[in-house]
Amino acid sequence: MDDIQFEETVRVGQVITIRAKVNRSFNTSMEVGIHVSVQDVLSGMQKKVCLAFSTFVGKPTGSKKVCLTPVSPPFSAEEQLEHSLASERRRLRLYNQGTFAKLMQEYHILNSNGLHSRKDSLPPKPTEMTQVESIELVLPPNANHHGNTFGGQIMSWMENVASVSASRLCGTFPTLRAVDMFKFRGPSTVGDRLVFKAMVNNVFGTSAEVGVKVEAYNCQEWNQGRPRHINSAFLIYHMDEEQQHYFPRVTYTTNDGERRHLAATVRRRIRLARKHLLSCKDEGPLSVPWDKGNQVYLGYNNVATLTVLAAKKDWQASSIRNRITVSVNDDQDSLCMRVEMDVHAPALHAFSLLSDLCLRPQWDQHYLSCEEVEKADEEERVYHVKCPPINGESGRDFVFLLSKRQPCKDGDPYIIALRSVTVTAVPPQDGYIRSETQCVGFLIWNKNCTGCKVSYYNQVTLGVLPYVAGNLAGWSRSMEDTASSCIAFLERDVLRVPTRIS
Repeated sequence: MDDIQFEETVRVGQVITIRAKVNRSFNTSMEVGIHVSVQDVLSGMQKKVCLAFSTFVGKPTGSKKVCLTPVSPPFSAEEQLEHSLASERRRLRLYNQGTFAKLMQEYHILNSNGLHSRKDSLPPKPTEMTQVESIELVLPPNANHHGNTFGGQIMSWMENVASVSASRLCGTFPTLRAVDMFKFRGPSTVGDRLVFKAMVNNVFGTSAEVGVKVEAYNCQEWNQGRPRHINSAFLIYHMDEEQQHYFPRVTYTTNDGERRHLAATVRRRIRLARKHLLSCKDEGPLSVPWDKGNQVYLGYNNVATLTVLAAKKDWQASSIRNRITVSVNDDQDSLCMRVEMDVHAPALHAFSLLSDLCLRPQWDQHYLSCEEVEKADEEERVYHVKCPPINGESGRDFVFLLSKRQPCKDGDPYIIALRSVTVTAVPPQDGYIRSETQCVGFLIWNKNCTGCKVSYYNQVTLGVLPYVAGNLAGWSRSMEDTASSCIAFLERDVLRVPTRIS
């Protein structure tokens, strides 16, 4: 079963509706989509609880290979969408194992460079103190007509033991918010004794990952120590909003603890990629009408939004390269990315080049062209940007309001903020998908007379997602390559630095 994101909490007295349908069949496997909603009895309001995708495999009864019959052609637009996405989800499942192995090697380097930056006055707690074990006997009511234990029953038992483990860490009752890939490795039958082992693997601010392993013993094997590994899963717990505090930091004391610690970080990155790549939520319009008469307010809002984004906590490093660090921040439904660059050039020089958006196609492969549409004054300008096609679709274009600010006092950064605006002079064009972004930009800190730190921020939207998807999933390093080009561009001809900007 793929990742499950729980969007609503179901309570006693509410009515649950579960709908399931085969989205697509492949050679020997099929994907079943499951939609769960909850209705409050008093108000009648219906809300989405979760959307899950289960993979079933046809099991042959003899030596003959099972070949599944294709499902009927989809008719509605929704059915066609799910039919198309089913193959994409299958590709992600197949990529997961290779991506996980590659990212694990990278994260050993990240761990040696200090992966987490959150400081805490209290010492970290060892994950071993959260270890919990539970034993369940499979009875006839727990199994189907074949005598195999219900998968849902096993999942329920796994959640029970994982909840105890998470509670031992934080001393309260956190909420289960997501499940990372239930894997059913083999069946268990009536009469088996199931041993559930749970332990917190890692914490990420307000969330914690608990790993659960299930072993089965039959009556003959119970005293002989020959268990069958039948299930595993990783459950993600969050602090309730009313509590408003973090999980305690954790540490490891064994080599296996280090492996679980790093693996949890890698799974979180893959989970974020899957969550946002497969999301089809309608964002609604993000751009605002450009009005020169309201320029002061629009410029203030542009700069303030970027400043708030940069002040976010709990950034998680996902890549550390020569003078480049890429971090992500997943805050509820918002995904943000940060690229920090160590540049051997004065901050004023970097500011003058980066604030001229028409120069960006020289170093950014995602910019085909950039044209200045309107110049309000020296601090606010409107640009029309065209981006190349990706994944076989049409190219995308953006209309940006760029607001730039110099430091008010020593220690303040230079600010270059961008957001989407609507301009009547630039209507949507044929061959391009008009896309929008809410907050993008640079903060440039002065280090010394010959160096600065440039931080690029991007609040990822559906329009931007295709260009960063490879980095999210670990398939490509396009952002790192673009950052390298940016550093080379800023350090080129450094001796011809302008002494002042009008």
